[in-house]
Amino acid sequence: MTRTFETVFRAPYAAPNGLQATEEGLWIVDQFTDRVALVEITEPHDYGATRIVREIPSESSNTSGLTYGDGALWLAANGPGRPWRTERPTDAETGEIFKVDPASGETLARYPLPGGGGTHGIEYDRFDDDMLWLTTLSRDTISKVRISDWSVVHTIPLTHGGGHGIVRVEDGIWIVHRQDRIILKLDLTDGGEIDRIENPAPLPEAHGLTAHGGDFLYCDAGTGAIVKIVL
Repeated sequence: MTRTFETVFRAPYAAPNGLQATEEGLWIVDQFTDRVALVEITEPHDYGATRIVREIPSESSNTSGLTYGDGALWLAANGPGRPWRTERPTDAETGEIFKVDPASGETLARYPLPGGGGTHGIEYDRFDDDMLWLTTLSRDTISKVRISDWSVVHTIPLTHGGGHGIVRVEDGIWIVHRQDRIILKLDLTDGGEIDRIENPAPLPEAHGLTAHGGDFLYCDAGTGAIVKIVL
């Protein structure tokens, strides 16, 4: 099935590496500064950008994934921030998940990434209460984690490396594989491929991914582009 791609606007940050569409607008996190902005999903204004509704700092580091659920932002810290900025005492030394107040940026909780290592994707499950999906890259898996006791209840094997943004849908889960420039829909039980979207050059490269209005939006940490995939 052929899908169409449209660059809709530019992120307010240099390296957007996670995004989540909500009723308020589009949340975007910057990998360099670990700041988070809520922006309007509208036609771009000056300089190809849209209006910032709200912006907050975070204590996350090297942030490579964002989702929203249970009234909070959830940030995937992919290790320390030293590649991009001066280190902070709050920086993660390995993968961690931060639960963040969307009004102030205050850290509400932080959790270790199952198995350690890095992570590039996170998704709050809107079909199964109290669950997050995380890319657990040291194991080449997606992990389904129960938030209340932070236990892994299921894992899905990945057939490609470097899994990035993920989107849970009713009958599967979509995951970006940036290096291979594909977005795969996987079976929730065994990870079998159900569908795929090719993301060939010279299109902006997919990093974070979110569902919006029956289509997808993704961000490119290299160019700052926010791109719509019409399904």
